[in-house]
Amino acid sequence: MRFDELQQMADVDLKIDDTELDIESIKTPQIHNKYLKFYTQFCLQLKKVRDERKSLYRDKWEYYTGKSSPKVYQEKPFDLKILKADVAMYIEADSEYQEIGQKEEYIKQMVEYTERVLKEINNRNWNIRNAIEWKKFLHGD
Repeated sequence: MRFDELQQMADVDLKIDDTELDIESIKTPQIHNKYLKFYTQFCLQLKKVRDERKSLYRDKWEYYTGKSSPKVYQEKPFDLKILKADVAMYIEADSEYQEIGQKEEYIKQMVEYTERVLKEINNRNWNIRNAIEWKKFLHGD
């Protein structure tokens, strides 16, 4: 699922139809469950990509320090001798490492967005109750 799809889905799901507040109240647990599943899924994806990034970091560290197998250097030569203090700079500038970092950040944003949607869903019943009270007030009840 893409981030924009998640946002569009949340726009639809969070909208409260004030003409059918009873039905909206009943829908709240179902909507909460839907986004809780998304949240769990994105958290697991984030854990997986973080573990992949750590493994890639180790592989890149071995590559840039000259400790990888000769087969790796045959496929992708690296003839520079760099100082250990500079290895992190090379790893951070590596396109594969940057790509996985971008993927991690993307999933992290999805986790945080879904978490905020869940908080809004938790406030949904309060908003519905407030709307009901306001309607009662307007009708003199």
